[in-house]
Amino acid sequence: MLLIKNGRVVDPASKTDAALDVLLDGEKIREVGAAGKISAPQDAEIFDASGLIVAPGFIDIHVHLREPGQESSETIETGTRAAARGGFTAVCCMPNTKPVNDNASVTRFILDRAKIAGGVRVWPMGAASVGSKGEAIAEIAGMKEAGIVGVSDDGKPIATAKLARQVMDYCRSLDLPVIEHAEDVSLAAGAVMREGVTSTRLGLRGMPAAAESVCVARDVQLAELTGARLHIAHLSAKASLEQVRWAKSRGLRVTCEATPHHFTLIDEDVEYDSRFKMNPPLAAREDREALLAGLADGTVDAIATDHAPHEPALKDVEFDRAPFGILGFETALALALEQLVHSGRLSLMRMVELFTSGPARILGIESKIAAGQAANLTIFSLDDSWTYDVKESPSKSRNSPFDGRTFKGAPVATIVAGRVIYQR
Repeated sequence: MLLIKNGRVVDPASKTDAALDVLLDGEKIREVGAAGKISAPQDAEIFDASGLIVAPGFIDIHVHLREPGQESSETIETGTRAAARGGFTAVCCMPNTKPVNDNASVTRFILDRAKIAGGVRVWPMGAASVGSKGEAIAEIAGMKEAGIVGVSDDGKPIATAKLARQVMDYCRSLDLPVIEHAEDVSLAAGAVMREGVTSTRLGLRGMPAAAESVCVARDVQLAELTGARLHIAHLSAKASLEQVRWAKSRGLRVTCEATPHHFTLIDEDVEYDSRFKMNPPLAAREDREALLAGLADGTVDAIATDHAPHEPALKDVEFDRAPFGILGFETALALALEQLVHSGRLSLMRMVELFTSGPARILGIESKIAAGQAANLTIFSLDDSWTYDVKESPSKSRNSPFDGRTFKGAPVATIVAGRVIYQR
């Protein structure tokens, strides 16, 4: 048994914000009670959480673990170790591996590798189309039986409206969310950053914000037509957010996520540094302000990292030749505290919701600190000062624009199935 004492429990699902003790018994929470009131066996391990926040386990709904096929950039073992350092107890890995996770055998391989790694829970996303080529629907039912929690052709959109409708119809019957990388490829072709004054000044080809919002509009209408659960990944444009807000006002089952880099950085930060190259690209200042407003008013449902590791040799090239993507696990909480909580934009409760019950609702599961619930917890500080050194990361990759940045607040312990898998 493990008794977590004297912590401030912040649990959005039960609207709890109080000094409580939490007793874990194996993989389940056994008891939650007032500080000092729980009687634990003499041999119980004690974790003193005085001055710390105790939250339900953080869930990252959008990550890339690269295995199988791209193990030089990341493996399930190295990626989940980095996730644990970031406070995440579960991650949803996207299917753009080599081979693509478009059938049950690849799904089972990923889950087997995650079991061997033995730490953070890994919940695979399956491809929407065979090979993510946008030509024919993938073996979604078989993958669901094997363990996927949603479908996506992430890295690219579902290619056509016809196929997107078929996928949504099928996934509605299976009660699976469809996760869309919203991008009109004809508008985005060849672009390496967001179109605007900065792209013109740098002489880099830019994609308009409409490349994202046009695809969001298509899929919102298809979600209305089919009744499917649609989730917009890494939303970055003001017009996209307005589409999601409209969908919610109509009662559609449409959700979205925002990444820490999109609510922190803007296109003006690029300056030919490939660590700042991601897709969707860093957006204009007004887009970032819209995202911050959406995080505050409930339009945005979750914070997701889009952790996208690339081995150094791939990123250490000219900006227009480098692949899209940055690391995300270890700086996500610190950036959220900095940009959202310490700034006064969001309450602590709302920020925790974006990491816990928000992504859980998208997946159709429960995330709560209560007797009988899974013993998955994230313990973090609000005020510890620390400097991010990417060279210390368990990840195989180093592509972070936040290397050397000093933060206030950090994960202190990550607990999965009653076991401390990371402690600062």
